[in-house]
Amino acid sequence: MFWHEGQYTLEYLSSLPFWWKISAPAVGGLIVGWIIYRFAREAKGHGVPEVMEAVALKGGRIRPRVVIAKMFASGISIGSGAGIAATFNAPVAGALFAVEVILGDFGVSQFSPIVISSVTGTVVSQHFLGDFPAFQVPVYRLVHAGELFAYAGLGILAGFVALAFIRSLYGTEDLFDKLRVHPAVKAMLGGAVIGAIGIWAPHVFGVGYEAINEALNGNLVWQFMVLLVVVKIVAVSITIGSGGSGGIFAPSLFIGAMLGGAAGTVVHTLWPASTAAPGAYALVGMGAVVAAGTHAPITAILIIFELTGSYTIILPLMISCIIATLLATRMQRGSIYTLKLLRRGVDMQKGRAINVLQHAYVREIMRSEVMTVAPSEGLVALVGKFIDHPGSTVFVTDEERMLEGLITADQIRPMMQDPAALAALIIAQDVMAEGDFPKVRPDDSLADVMRHLELYRGEVPVLENGRLVGVIWPEDVIERYNTEVFKRDMAGSMASALTPEGTQGLMPAASDTVVAEIGVPARFIGRTIRELNIRQDYGVSVLMVKRTSDDGEEQLDASPTADYVFQLGDVMLVLGRDAELPHLRRGIPRPRPTARSSSR
Repeated sequence: MFWHEGQYTLEYLSSLPFWWKISAPAVGGLIVGWIIYRFAREAKGHGVPEVMEAVALKGGRIRPRVVIAKMFASGISIGSGAGIAATFNAPVAGALFAVEVILGDFGVSQFSPIVISSVTGTVVSQHFLGDFPAFQVPVYRLVHAGELFAYAGLGILAGFVALAFIRSLYGTEDLFDKLRVHPAVKAMLGGAVIGAIGIWAPHVFGVGYEAINEALNGNLVWQFMVLLVVVKIVAVSITIGSGGSGGIFAPSLFIGAMLGGAAGTVVHTLWPASTAAPGAYALVGMGAVVAAGTHAPITAILIIFELTGSYTIILPLMISCIIATLLATRMQRGSIYTLKLLRRGVDMQKGRAINVLQHAYVREIMRSEVMTVAPSEGLVALVGKFIDHPGSTVFVTDEERMLEGLITADQIRPMMQDPAALAALIIAQDVMAEGDFPKVRPDDSLADVMRHLELYRGEVPVLENGRLVGVIWPEDVIERYNTEVFKRDMAGSMASALTPEGTQGLMPAASDTVVAEIGVPARFIGRTIRELNIRQDYGVSVLMVKRTSDDGEEQLDASPTADYVFQLGDVMLVLGRDAELPHLRRGIPRPRPTARSSSR
């Protein structure tokens, strides 16, 4: 429909007038942007981070409309020339991708249903589309053992190129996010830019299989292949950054093929008798860039094997993929998938549980009532502190409340065997611990506190410029974690219910707790959730915010961070006790208790 041609070839694309090359991807981008904006925001971009987040935090639940919207959006992106993904006839690599990237769990219970799903999908697709490799690859082999050093060098190059690809992708996405125009217009602009690039480099259009085959067969000069590496990175970054729909797997294969082909041409020119043809390096480069970008070397090795049906180059492929992955993981913590989640505060490597506390802060749950003693306090008075007050820790401070150390119940318990004999000999300074405990500040994230609690089970002092201003109890952190998990699950399940056309009234949650939609009070406008201290002053949690954009469209911001700034017309979805809601509606903080309960 977009190109009026049954055979989508580079020769045909080169013959088209320039206005066609610009308008086709621009119109495609406009349609894709509208589909994503109107039906499913999750369909934007390559979508894998959203799947990973759904598996980690939402029990694998994804709104059904996302499937339909993603199918049409990606199909139109590919068809209009701005597309960057395609399906592969690679069932084993598909299964490994789901296990290695999405789940990170190679257990039999996880792997079995994925394999069944992969086999079923492949059988159906092969019935209609046939069974053939995605690329036509000549037979390659390892010519000389010393050639492995060249492949190792290619792995290093692939690691750096993958890092450049990742940073370009997210940098471009940030740049487009700053544009104050409708999302569909952003996608149209992105498509127009892709069309302009395609006027003189039609190789960047679509998936790029034909160009990859040219590199695999050694039909491109190395200078042009280097240029295509840069141009493809720019084109993909603009496509995704502007709001297009598609993946990064096929572009990574394209970039890797051009990088490997260029490197192979240079190596083969220098040592023609002891090195393979440039196409062999193009093949290995495909796997190496995929491995470095996704941090998934096993999947990369398997997909090259399945896409080409060639096993003879497996040793160079393994070396390049592993070296590229090691370099990329050392220099960039997140992969091209997980970096998007890290920017949202979801850390797949460190543990899914901790990161629901990434945007919760120490000051929100710290207790100001702290058991303190002077360094010169005697043993009897010290024991009295443990008897008269809750908690298992006493903090040793000077007159300025500067923390000098702490004493736990475990430290004092042996001395209680004969307190009378030791009363005149022991003071607090003699038994306090001075450095073997964590310290946090009021502005620290509770995710950091949770990491401290993995090794330290006691109460954590809160310091401000060295002064003791509060204490964190492990029980309070766990309670807040449970609240945040419930809040995120609630936000995910409510997102589909809160359509722009609908409204949500009171809904029972648990006991006397309700979920309610409340218009933002006037005094909240222009202030952040953190400034308003909503959780403490109003006793509720903000699950989502519904706002009206400049063009009159309503948007949902699920799980807004503490830095979210309220605007006129915003509507909050909140979780809290029914009795607390009148204070929130009026924008008047609830009366605070005079003293916090000391019971556990």
